[in-house]
Amino acid sequence: MPFKQLGLPDSLVRGAQAMGYAQPTPIQQRAIPVVLGGRDLIGSAQTGTGKTAAFALPILARLGAHRHGPPRVLVLEPTRELAAQVETAFRELGRFTNLRVAVIHGGVGYGNQRAAIRNGTDILIATTGRLLDFLQEKTLSLAGIEALVLDEVDRMLDMGFIHDVRRVVSQCPPKRQTLFFSATIQPEIEAVAKFALHDPERVEIGRSRSVVETVTHATYPVLHEQKFDMLLAILNRTDFQSVIIFSRTKHGADRIARKLKSAGHTTAVLHANRSQNQRTEALAGFKDGRYEVLVATDIAARGIDVSGVSHVINFDVPEKPDDYVHRIGRTGRAQADGDAFMLVTPEEAGDLRDIERFIGAHIERLALDGFAYANGAPPHIDTSRPMKNPRRKQGGGQQHQRGGGNGGLSKGARGQNQSRSSSGRPHGGGNPSHHPKGKPGGHWRRGGR
Repeated sequence: MPFKQLGLPDSLVRGAQAMGYAQPTPIQQRAIPVVLGGRDLIGSAQTGTGKTAAFALPILARLGAHRHGPPRVLVLEPTRELAAQVETAFRELGRFTNLRVAVIHGGVGYGNQRAAIRNGTDILIATTGRLLDFLQEKTLSLAGIEALVLDEVDRMLDMGFIHDVRRVVSQCPPKRQTLFFSATIQPEIEAVAKFALHDPERVEIGRSRSVVETVTHATYPVLHEQKFDMLLAILNRTDFQSVIIFSRTKHGADRIARKLKSAGHTTAVLHANRSQNQRTEALAGFKDGRYEVLVATDIAARGIDVSGVSHVINFDVPEKPDDYVHRIGRTGRAQADGDAFMLVTPEEAGDLRDIERFIGAHIERLALDGFAYANGAPPHIDTSRPMKNPRRKQGGGQQHQRGGGNGGLSKGARGQNQSRSSSGRPHGGGNPSHHPKGKPGGHWRRGGR
């Protein structure tokens, strides 16, 4: 179905095409007509499926022409990175209109943001902290808001912003259109929806707990003291285009980045202790290829929308299972193929089981020579029957194996690995010839990506 058939004006169809949207994604097909019709909406879809355009395009269409004055649309985002990216999306999609877009967030000075508000804007994208600052000093009024968008609502709840969100909603006119967009719909979101939305339409694409099917994911059991050596081994043996490495802590991210730089990898860091200029430079450098590796905390799990990320590596197992879905959703975006690995110590085995229960699938265990638990093989690994994977990064390097030490997957593990998604694709598999992407191990890049 072309965008024109969704009821969008030609100027926005051209904007969508200029951004590379050939056809609307499923969330766009279902959400755009609802928003154009003026109804409140709760929209849920996996990361990388085009949620921003699903609300930006119909909002731009409903606004019409620019008016000088206070904002008519408010979009709340949980992080600075997301606010900046959504602003860019609105500008690009509305490039053939005269509508004005402004963004306000912390980490930078107030001067330019005050000027943008004074000059008048149709669409305001904001983080809650800076928005409440402007509301308190009466620089800004929300009395003219016609549409309120709460984006990544589950992330706002996780970050403790629920009370700030309520304060913002209370300052918007009762008669307005309200849209919730999120990758997961938790019970807490239902409570927020009751006071913020009126008789909302619900649009859910795919299982909110499932992993995008274009991503192949696997784990590497490893001792804690061997983690960084294994990370280097994986990077040295894998033909990656660009990779995001996730750390649980800010200090851990800094430490990983320092070691990677010492090992010769061009590396940037993204976490909450970095200044806004540092965060902006890191993300820009990663996007344009100056940095091949980006080391980040979970602030980036929903704040990075970079095409062409070929690999995600979880240096630490995430504490919350839904964070795993968001982390590996940074690759395999817009129907592209991607690969995601996770380094799992014995202490993190329980967190891994929680993730598998959450997504409803077994995650394949892989191993490298020289990396295994000290006392015996990793869980689900049978070392009695070696089965080596002969494929390797061009130019040599040690072989990857399915199994610990010199082993392969046990019969029981191969049976577990045949968990299938709703489409019938296996999540991993013991038999290389039946791997989802036809590539043993799930981490060897195809040519041309």
